[in-house]
Amino acid sequence: MTNWRWWICSLLFVATTVNYLDRQVLSLTYKEFIAPEFHWTDADYGTITSLFSIFYAIACLFAGKFVDWMGTKKGYLIAIGVWSLGAVMHAACGVATTWFVSGVDSVEALRAVEAGSNVALAVSTVSVYLFLLCRGILALGESGNFPAAIKTTAEYFPKKDRAFATSIFNAGASVGALAAPLLIPPLAKSMGWEWAFIIIGGLGFIWMFFWQFMYDKPEKSKHVNEAELAYIHQDDAPATTASEANKFSGADKKADAPQNLSASSASAEEESIPMLKCFRYKQTWSFAIGKFLTDGVWWFFLFWAPAYFQDQFNAPASSPLGQGLIFTLYAIVTVISLFGGYLPKLFVERKGMHPYNGRMLAMLIFAFFPLVALAAQPLGAMSPWWPAVLIGLAGAGHQAWSANIFSTVGDMFPKSTVASITGIGAMAGGIGSMIIQKVAGNLFTYAEGQGAAFHFMGFEGKPAGYFIMFCFCGLAYLIAWACMKSLVPKYKPVEV
Repeated sequence: MTNWRWWICSLLFVATTVNYLDRQVLSLTYKEFIAPEFHWTDADYGTITSLFSIFYAIACLFAGKFVDWMGTKKGYLIAIGVWSLGAVMHAACGVATTWFVSGVDSVEALRAVEAGSNVALAVSTVSVYLFLLCRGILALGESGNFPAAIKTTAEYFPKKDRAFATSIFNAGASVGALAAPLLIPPLAKSMGWEWAFIIIGGLGFIWMFFWQFMYDKPEKSKHVNEAELAYIHQDDAPATTASEANKFSGADKKADAPQNLSASSASAEEESIPMLKCFRYKQTWSFAIGKFLTDGVWWFFLFWAPAYFQDQFNAPASSPLGQGLIFTLYAIVTVISLFGGYLPKLFVERKGMHPYNGRMLAMLIFAFFPLVALAAQPLGAMSPWWPAVLIGLAGAGHQAWSANIFSTVGDMFPKSTVASITGIGAMAGGIGSMIIQKVAGNLFTYAEGQGAAFHFMGFEGKPAGYFIMFCFCGLAYLIAWACMKSLVPKYKPVEV
């Protein structure tokens, strides 16, 4: 049996890595490089990250349907092309700000503006709008990543392997976040923050070349033989069991494969469910609510962890301590999250559980991981490494959760509608993230201004604000799992 599906999975992994590298450039340059230049506050940064989330949410509603309409190959190419363009455009925001603010005729003059002056207010206002424009284009393109990736996974993997394949490509999120502190702050420090956006953003254009020449649907790919095709479509052909498909592993014998497989594969192109009709199903709402309550937690860690380490421990992202803390956090996420997709596979193959039941049990287990975030702020008084480790464990729980919640879409819906449902869920996740980012930015600015007058559970000022956010992050997954289980208590696929 050929193994081309894993090469395709590796492309999804690289795309997701690039996706998160592009998303991280702002968070890793904000506190140390961009905020002083444009006179931003945490509230300004919270506005940008929250509106990015809502841009992403709105785009996701249409991105899934766009990918279903355009097809996986063209849809993915357009998505990564748009987000790479948006990423590179951030570099022009400094120059563009000087065009709109009178009295500031160069990028060097931006830093020289007196803090608190009317000119500083104009600089911060104009620059926020310019960054929002670039973030909007970035969000428009990035909204296509997960619908296209999940659709590809549904095309290339049987149900029992989808969570594992998803966990592999979804690990690109944590690998991107892991590589980001090692790449982005040094680039920004040595070449300027603008070049960090240009170099990282340009990686997506390189990926497009490989996708163009490597991807085709498995039925059309010259790299997929009949044995692998039988394995991929074992769920679509009732007469061909998993054990029968597995017997072809290790063999490249087209004559031994089921002769009617190509026909059954061709008939597997189900009718797509109209967008509005998707909202009639409890399965859609289960996925959407799960994403709404949990996606914002991951984005909060992604957007605010560098600022947190600098605020609380005086560890800027470009410092050895800052880089070490962020690297440690995402190293833990990367290593542990890979097991998240393999756990339901173990439940299915060794315990004989149904894929959906195994997935929900795995999600319940991983929903307990983020609870450790409750201890991050108290233990931070002892050492900054404690928050790095505990937030890393919470992030690993999210990534393992994410691999499985994405796979529930392939379990419940026909392949023709997978991208659309994924887009709806991503929209819900974006809305949840918008709320969390906006609340966090305003909360941190307010708490810092109040100082000792603002307190929570023994903490004062900004540390109290961070503790409040960690409390929500720790509890969100158990709440989400309970909501999902109440809506879809047992496996019930949607029939067109």
